[in-house]
Amino acid sequence: MDPEATEAVLRRLIPRIQSTFTPQVVGGVGLFGGIVRVPPLREPVLVASVDGVGTKTLLARGPADFRTLGHDVVAHGLNDVAVHGARPLFFLDYVAAGRMRPEALEAVLEGVVDACARYGVALVGGETAEMPGVYREGAWDVVGCAVGVAEAADLVDGSSVRPGDVLLGLASDGLHTNGYSLARTVLVREVGDLDRYEPDLGCTRGDALLRPHRCYAPSLLRLLEEVGREVTAMAHVTGGGIPGNLARVLPEGCAVEVRVTWPVPPVFWLVARRGPVDEREMFRVFNMGVGLVVAVRPEAAARAEEVLRACGETVYRVGEVVAGPRDVRVVVEERP
Repeated sequence: MDPEATEAVLRRLIPRIQSTFTPQVVGGVGLFGGIVRVPPLREPVLVASVDGVGTKTLLARGPADFRTLGHDVVAHGLNDVAVHGARPLFFLDYVAAGRMRPEALEAVLEGVVDACARYGVALVGGETAEMPGVYREGAWDVVGCAVGVAEAADLVDGSSVRPGDVLLGLASDGLHTNGYSLARTVLVREVGDLDRYEPDLGCTRGDALLRPHRCYAPSLLRLLEEVGREVTAMAHVTGGGIPGNLARVLPEGCAVEVRVTWPVPPVFWLVARRGPVDEREMFRVFNMGVGLVVAVRPEAAARAEEVLRACGETVYRVGEVVAGPRDVRVVVEERP
């Protein structure tokens, strides 16, 4: 893809990129750096996260798939900053390939722009790189950096977690953006596997694997507005599964037993059977149907569930915090 083609794609998207700008944005598109005012808080703290959609890119075939990748990188980043109580402020993207296809690049960027507009975050910059020899033919990399802002006193970091806190699990919409190397190895072994219809899924393998990453940020910010400091920790369930990510926000002296009483989506059990992949590995790699976990004081748990459900989330009580060495144990009570 020649530079002129890349520039043409970016020029077409400039009005839509500018539509994501908030009052905090200073300047326009095309500067060397995005310039954003920090809102006038008492003690503002910036919360930043950078991540990508991983090998999910290798499943994308048409424009709709590439738009999903753009959406996913925004959703993933916003979740990461929102779990600390930060309101998303701005976003930066990075799209790279060995050889850019104009229609695919435009679809990815459309997905980024649409997600930024939908979730109220300004897209203030990005980078597009064509690097043959670094990326093999057909390989893409879609990465994003999300930055949010919060009052220092309102940060949620798990330090106030204590025994008795209730754990609420928010349902995922599928694999989101983690575990695709394993899922592809198991479910995409031959040409045509993505189009294989699976009765248990009610769709093709490709449709199940390419479901968008759910963005919980609006729901989490509403929860904090309504419940406040009764929320003691929030964990975005990405690589490492529930055990690995929940452990990141547990203080010393606190442990949890997560009881899997929720209906694990059939795509995960399909991976487990076809692998075969043992249960412990499944919960280490995948979210297994819970994309985010909230810890909340027991007296506020019912109110938290009510607020989250009003925001459109499916919520399960998945355990509680107990005294003991810092640990996360998963007990599976329901299997297909």
